[in-house]
Amino acid sequence: MSDVFDVIVIGAGPAGENVVGRVTRGGLTAAIVEQELAGGECAYWACVPSKALLRPMELVAETGRMPGLKLGPIDVAAVLARRDETVSGYDDSGQIRWIESVNGTPFRGKGRLAGPRQVEVTDGDGGKRLITARHAVVLATGSTAAIPPVPGLADAQPWTNREATGVKDVPERLVVLGGGVVACEMSQALHALGAKETTLVVRGDRLLGRVEPFASEMVTDSLREYGIDVRFNTTIQKVSRPVPGGEVTVDLSDGSRVVADEILVAAGRNLASFDVGLGSIGLAQEGPVAVDDSMRATAVEDGWLYAVGDVNGRNILTHMGKYQARLCGDVIVARATGGKEDLPSMRDRSDVIGAPQVIFTDPNVCAVGRTEERARREGFNVRSVEYDLGAVEGAYLLGDGYKGRAKAVVDEDRRVLLGVTFVGPGAAELLHAATIAVTAEVTLDDLWHAVPTFPTVSEIWLRLLEEYGL
Repeated sequence: MSDVFDVIVIGAGPAGENVVGRVTRGGLTAAIVEQELAGGECAYWACVPSKALLRPMELVAETGRMPGLKLGPIDVAAVLARRDETVSGYDDSGQIRWIESVNGTPFRGKGRLAGPRQVEVTDGDGGKRLITARHAVVLATGSTAAIPPVPGLADAQPWTNREATGVKDVPERLVVLGGGVVACEMSQALHALGAKETTLVVRGDRLLGRVEPFASEMVTDSLREYGIDVRFNTTIQKVSRPVPGGEVTVDLSDGSRVVADEILVAAGRNLASFDVGLGSIGLAQEGPVAVDDSMRATAVEDGWLYAVGDVNGRNILTHMGKYQARLCGDVIVARATGGKEDLPSMRDRSDVIGAPQVIFTDPNVCAVGRTEERARREGFNVRSVEYDLGAVEGAYLLGDGYKGRAKAVVDEDRRVLLGVTFVGPGAAELLHAATIAVTAEVTLDDLWHAVPTFPTVSEIWLRLLEEYGL
């Protein structure tokens, strides 16, 4: 096995794998270093298994809205078995085969920078090997779950997203700390699978603080309708678990005490930049690795270091890390071979515009671009319109009691969309049309001629444009 490659990638999650795929497609050699499972957090402990756990809940709710249909109790063992299948039984041999199929060279071990263009790989037995990059080293190390410094919390062996998505025995009593995506999705999924006493402790006054306020309100209402106890403006003061594996006692700032079988911490992520050897090249060893729009690290003079995905702090979303990786890989190939490296496809635009995101709660929350508050803060001349998604004929036909809402944020000066939000059951598949409209800055006058099919939920586009006045 060679010790010299054109490109070395540290981290074999979705972003790292995409870099390897792009640079080897361009004729370069590539090594990729991973200490855990190739495929990364998303494939085994986040996006994929969480959706496998959420889908049965969504189907039960969907059929329950249709007269004449009703699903029986969820077969929890079958759901967990399918979850195991979706994560390949936590076996990454398929991912390793894919890396090798594109002529990438995988290294199993801890990768750390050891100087300019050099990476030290430490294997599980402590053996070390130095490999060198001719052109580029790419950091794709992702992020890890944060554990707040609450007295007793770390000693209580709390769950993070990993234990929640990898659950083997669903606890009957569950406390969830956080108000973001993981907290909302996993509290709802685990509640549906058997965590009948679920308490969601939220420090602020709303859930999902980065989306439109109406979306937060609709998710809150849904969680409470499911029977989840949502407590706002509340913090955890102390956690006690005297017997490992025993019950957990949680003291809250409102003076109450909750006793549970498990506590899930979903209070944000730490960027995995601390132990990757940044100090060996004179950079700060914590916080995001600042990059330009080609993903090149701005603090490295010779331009050989890149960072994609969570570790650069631009967006902690899998699809955005993969997007960054694709353009990064193409840029590296162009710079290494003397090709054009300033093409529009080789510069990050989507992170600035506003990344698309789906939150797979019931109802789905789907958003792209800027919220109204952000657009106004950035100085745009804004007008917003909203419409009841449940009033669209296609949504009504999906079942009784369908509840949803849509909002469009318009730049009045250019008559283009700055942001779109859909909230509703099964609304996720609506989002890509909005992503195209926002990213391509399609004018409202042109959108008026994109006729939605009747009777589909996509008629919401017509209703929003009519609300605007077209």
